[in-house]
Amino acid sequence: MDGIEVCRLIRSKVLCPILFLTARVDEDDKINGLLSGGDDYITKPFSLRELEARIVTNIKREERHQQKTEYRFMDEMLIDYSEKIVAIAGHRMEFTKIEYQIIEFLSMHPGQVFDKERIYAQVCGYDAEGDSRTITELVRRIRKKIADYSEKEYIETVWGIGYRWKK
Repeated sequence: MDGIEVCRLIRSKVLCPILFLTARVDEDDKINGLLSGGDDYITKPFSLRELEARIVTNIKREERHQQKTEYRFMDEMLIDYSEKIVAIAGHRMEFTKIEYQIIEFLSMHPGQVFDKERIYAQVCGYDAEGDSRTITELVRRIRKKIADYSEKEYIETVWGIGYRWKK
């Protein structure tokens, strides 16, 4: 599988900057890389400072894009990321800080599966003292709170792997 195919597969599953780093310098190669979903195309030779600048620029662009996305609607659910509010059918839900962070993290990556360790590290930090098994209990509590207002299940268990936000 070449880089173009890999890029298409990644782009259909994940929202993140994709940079091509290659020795292919033909204009057609560059165009194909960008049209396949690449965000930048860097040809060899390159300096490490240039590579770093392009990575930083792409990450900042992604952050600006995410900041513009303040609301997300899913069926009867509304998530306001800037105000940290979750509402279903007009009913504002009450979540603990860590419960909300789990909802935010998973809902910003719909369809993508994350294991408990990754979710724990994302919401608690890599240096946090605790156990990723708490994620199981937190997801159970989130589901119970949502079930009070909706029959739809938003967080799906992927057995043996982890959890994902349903698309």
